[in-house]
Amino acid sequence: MFVLELDYTAPLEQIDAALPQHVEWLQAHYAAGTFLASGRKVPRDGGVILAVGQDRAAIDALVATDPFVRAGLTQYRVTEFLATTTAPVLDAHRQHLPA
Repeated sequence: MFVLELDYTAPLEQIDAALPQHVEWLQAHYAAGTFLASGRKVPRDGGVILAVGQDRAAIDALVATDPFVRAGLTQYRVTEFLATTTAPVLDAHRQHLPA
């Protein structure tokens, strides 16, 4: 599982102008089953996405397609972790420690 942390690198006016394209991008990845949760940080200087993916390279490639990234409006910090304990609603995404 991955935590994708966005840090805005542009004024909020530019973020808001690109927001509809970013939301479409988010919705496509929710529909594909890649994104599990997302939202703005408080204070509003970026956002956070909880994602699942095959591997780090696939997630890095996905991040590069974000309209915010393509427009130079944000930077991502990607953190991979093993979700060994989950709420029941996330049981399908529970991971196991390597042997």
